[in-house]
Amino acid sequence: MGLQDQDREDTTIYKVVVNHEEQYSIWPEYKEIPLGWNDVGKGGLKQECLAYIKEVWTDMRPLSLREHMEEAARRRAEEPQPPPKPKSSRKPKEEDLVSLLCKGAHPVEASLRPEKTVQALKDRIDLGYVHIKFTETKGGTELGVRLDRDTLDLSQADFENQAGTAHLEGELTLDYVKVRCVADINLQTLKGEGHLVRL
Repeated sequence: MGLQDQDREDTTIYKVVVNHEEQYSIWPEYKEIPLGWNDVGKGGLKQECLAYIKEVWTDMRPLSLREHMEEAARRRAEEPQPPPKPKSSRKPKEEDLVSLLCKGAHPVEASLRPEKTVQALKDRIDLGYVHIKFTETKGGTELGVRLDRDTLDLSQADFENQAGTAHLEGELTLDYVKVRCVADINLQTLKGEGHLVRL
């Protein structure tokens, strides 16, 4: 006889029992209830008792855990909330700077040292790293940009005749925010327009 058949033919009358942690079980009626368990006053065939347990035992957490979690939640609710920390005078400016440079186009220039020449710019591009200065921010914001070879476009740039435009793009981190710098530099003036994109 298989287990299923035994189950189907189980005519034993069970009691529903509960322990001090409000965990439920069933126990054959003819046996003495073990220590730590109490009869809840519900009895019947196995399936009836299990259906009853399923209905009443909706939270499987032991009582002590439930009480502990409720107490912790109550304490958290009663604790005075700390006043919001005043923002440092520096941080908003930093956050604002990223937001500001992500909006619209801004005047930029290629920041080159010791001399500001088209050849110096070309050398930096060949090395894969340029400095772009956003000239209208307070004090000028100079960013070191690691160029992305896939989005770099020099098809409109004539370095020999100092004419045309170099399209430069690359990633950097400004004030803990990863951004992409996009700039178009006029080779005649080494100035142009640029903006940032949050990544």
